[in-house]
Amino acid sequence: MSEVSGSKKVLIIGYYWPPSGGIGIFRNLKFVKYLREFGWEPIMLTALNPSYPFIDNSQLEEIPDGITVLKSKIWEPLDLFKKFSGRKKTDSLQSITAITSNQKSWIDELGIWIRGNFFVPDARVGWVRPSVKFLSQYLKEHHIDVIMASGPPHSALLIGMEVAKKFNIPFLADFQDPWTQVDYYKQMKIGKWADRKHRRLEQAVFNTANKITIVSPSWKRDLESIGAQNVSVLYLGFDEADFLDFRKQSSGYFKIFHAGLLGKDRNLSSFFGVIRRILDKYPEYKDILRLEFAGEVDYSNKMLVNDFQLNEITTFYGLISRKEVLKHYEESNLLLLPINQAENEQGRIPGKLFECMRTYTPMLVFGPNNSDVKNIVESKGLGASVQYEGEENVMENYILSHIQQFLEKSDMKEDKRINIDEFSNFQITKQLAFYLDELNQ
Repeated sequence: MSEVSGSKKVLIIGYYWPPSGGIGIFRNLKFVKYLREFGWEPIMLTALNPSYPFIDNSQLEEIPDGITVLKSKIWEPLDLFKKFSGRKKTDSLQSITAITSNQKSWIDELGIWIRGNFFVPDARVGWVRPSVKFLSQYLKEHHIDVIMASGPPHSALLIGMEVAKKFNIPFLADFQDPWTQVDYYKQMKIGKWADRKHRRLEQAVFNTANKITIVSPSWKRDLESIGAQNVSVLYLGFDEADFLDFRKQSSGYFKIFHAGLLGKDRNLSSFFGVIRRILDKYPEYKDILRLEFAGEVDYSNKMLVNDFQLNEITTFYGLISRKEVLKHYEESNLLLLPINQAENEQGRIPGKLFECMRTYTPMLVFGPNNSDVKNIVESKGLGASVQYEGEENVMENYILSHIQQFLEKSDMKEDKRINIDEFSNFQITKQLAFYLDELNQ
């Protein structure tokens, strides 16, 4: 599909873009896919030579025909850090605060300190200056009605802010994660000087943006508490088109599945303990119960599997493509959704929540009692939410009830579908287009 004649034009700035793997690319990709439906022609700016955690070339086919994709150079320190720390260039590094061995080396500790104090706001700060220069030249020759920048990396917001000020173009700042309120901020060993710079830049974005969006109600309130104005919630969402060929089917086992990063801040000790307790009570379940994990898993969780003697029923797939993840969802009987244990955990809504919702597979959520995820999942009747510790009996009864359904072969029957259209990427993009229209008046 070629550019729509007469469409209003929005420049979207975002680092993650195909062929990057992982769920982080879908925010901007789905906006780009559906904005034309609402009279907006998206123009995408991304990095020319990015250092993505892993590659999934299958996502390239998601880019709509005729979309203008601009790419500006970036200098990143991640490959240098991998070499310095003895990692291979191909090793995944979704977060330097997530470790795959029993302790961080002094090199990892140094890397975290350098990242927190010399790369403000993040390791992609080397993208800001080249992109501002690149866009300044582009905008001399091309008209743009609104600029939207989405982070993290929050360096993308700095690019949007600088260009919007320079050309006096309305600016929408989109936060997929908070900035100074993000859960890993305190893990970055940030000193006083760097902290002041983070907060100064964050406030500059707040003050420049004509509109701010963020992915959860609690985080909206958090942003407003530190000075952000005109803030609205835009959920991450799911794309119905991704599920056209989705069919629930049995793998022959009762499969409990998790996809995504499973860091030390999502310690599943109580869950593995409950599984051990179930197997001790019902030894015959060892033949049917399987635990499967796709994505990067912290060493601490892998050790728990060993400690609870669950190795025989547990599989770690590592990083796999999105199509493979969807295949695992088809065969799953129960999906795990652990929320980061952090100060802002109440508002963290992982992107995978929405595609888990769309599978209509029961979910077991781990998080606080007042979380936004708990409110969504339980209000829609899509699963149960438990705290990480202290609700083992609730967890055990919930898992056992679904194992019983599996044994009775009633868990794969077509359930009455709950209306979750409000969380579709189409509807969320429609809301974004409304905000863009407001800015363009």
